[in-house]
Amino acid sequence: QREDAAQLPQFILQAALDIVQDLAWTTSAMILKTIDKFNDLVVSVYVTDDHTRFMLLHDSRSDDGIKSFFQEVHELYIKSLLNPLYLPGSRITSSHFNTKVGALARKYL
Repeated sequence: QREDAAQLPQFILQAALDIVQDLAWTTSAMILKTIDKFNDLVVSVYVTDDHTRFMLLHDSRSDDGIKSFFQEVHELYIKSLLNPLYLPGSRITSSHFNTKVGALARKYL
């Protein structure tokens, strides 16, 4: 185990961003399954209509669970954007949002 192993998931997702950028403009699909792999880890992506990207690094193969997870996270995202106190373009810092995403991950993944 290397001391920089904690940053490995972030590095894998950052490396996959180039692939996502290319695919997002060439397909109308919102869910991009298995766009990249590293060892036993898989990167799946959900791209919204405004090209916001939800990226998931996982080792499971439950395509239905991943699809349901992304759809419900997208609903949470839309609810956050509709909040009158949300500043467009800013980071979502709601602890409620984080808690709900964690609950969805436990439910579907």
